[in-house]
Amino acid sequence: MEEEARSFLGRFVEEFPAALEEGTPLPVSPLSRRVTLEELHGESLELGRRLLAARGAPAGLSALLCQAALSQLLQNDLSPFHCAQEAGNNQEEEQEVVLLESEAVQRVFLNKLIEVTLAWSQDFSKHPPPPSQFLHCSVHTIKNTRRKMEDKHLALAEFNQLLGIQSQDDSAYYAVFDGHGGVDAATYAATHLHVALSKQESLQSDTGLALKMAFKLTDDMFRGKAKRERLRSGTTGVVVLIQRQELFVAWLGDSQAMLVRGGQAVTLMDPHKPDREDEKKRVEDLGGCITFMGCWRVNGTYAVSRAIGDFDQKPYVSGDADCSTTQLLGDEDYVLLACDGFFDAVEPSEVPHLVQEALRQSVGDAPLDPSEDDAGLKVAQQLVCHAKEGGSSDNITVMLVFLRPLKQLLAQNSTTGTQQ
Repeated sequence: MEEEARSFLGRFVEEFPAALEEGTPLPVSPLSRRVTLEELHGESLELGRRLLAARGAPAGLSALLCQAALSQLLQNDLSPFHCAQEAGNNQEEEQEVVLLESEAVQRVFLNKLIEVTLAWSQDFSKHPPPPSQFLHCSVHTIKNTRRKMEDKHLALAEFNQLLGIQSQDDSAYYAVFDGHGGVDAATYAATHLHVALSKQESLQSDTGLALKMAFKLTDDMFRGKAKRERLRSGTTGVVVLIQRQELFVAWLGDSQAMLVRGGQAVTLMDPHKPDREDEKKRVEDLGGCITFMGCWRVNGTYAVSRAIGDFDQKPYVSGDADCSTTQLLGDEDYVLLACDGFFDAVEPSEVPHLVQEALRQSVGDAPLDPSEDDAGLKVAQQLVCHAKEGGSSDNITVMLVFLRPLKQLLAQNSTTGTQQ
């Protein structure tokens, strides 16, 4: 780990020996033209992570560098980057929103990131890399036959380090967002929901409440952006947070998470679908309706009953997330997160056998060294291929978070077998 960190720092210093000069192109493009102060946190962290990941930075070191650079940015006077109010904008609530010129303020952030990285490379002993998280993650996504890819995902084993959370308990965050009507809502949720979660006072005392509030805050924040930029998209989402030997799942819509324990599928949640009895009643009690138009839809429009965005159909399409909590006993194999493009073609009960076969093909019977964990990356890819072969034409995203070493899973499967 130390050798990998030193190697990255050396390469980075060679590429960025000094601050970016004014007027030169940024090495990574900002996500937005204008950002609010509230959005600056998520967009800066995402920009930093993208820049460092593209240059092979270890994830733990990247998280610490991005957090340090963001902390320094927020100590600056940001008023020089405020946007002038646009002519003809007479809406009071819009006038209250402070918008920043994204490219200008992100140049300052990236220069802070360069400055921090240079300082750490010069005195590496004061900034040893954090221990790597043990959870191995396998992700694969495809556009499939759809015209555009509207799924987004995020895997943050270094949740505390990236968000500057001081806690003795490590937290790991995983999320899949399935956008519709465009990718904007999914991109927004993947950029901001984990930041919103980190700001919840109840995160340590009532994690389920914190997750629900984070979904709500992200929906409210996206409403402002959608209004300013005339966006109409929406996204379902499923988030898994692992901390203190507990696994929390929060979700909106029909993206799902499931657990496999001892080779057996464990249900963690009930997806929000328009034809689910309680969802149908909720919509109808509000004066809406559920109709069948190729599939069940809310008011004849959206095929989801809860989502971030879709503001033309709020409150029928609710922004209120649900949450479940599962105690981790130590015998769990992995948790799988996926969009409906996967679960519409694959039954949860099929997953343990599919993963067992994928592991067998990827790793075989040879002893698995911890350094060979990259073999697990092929598991998600094979699951995605299976869903496509099963008839899915939608975007497909599959993420597996292994809760024990792959070697143990292979040993367990060879001795006991996995029941379908």
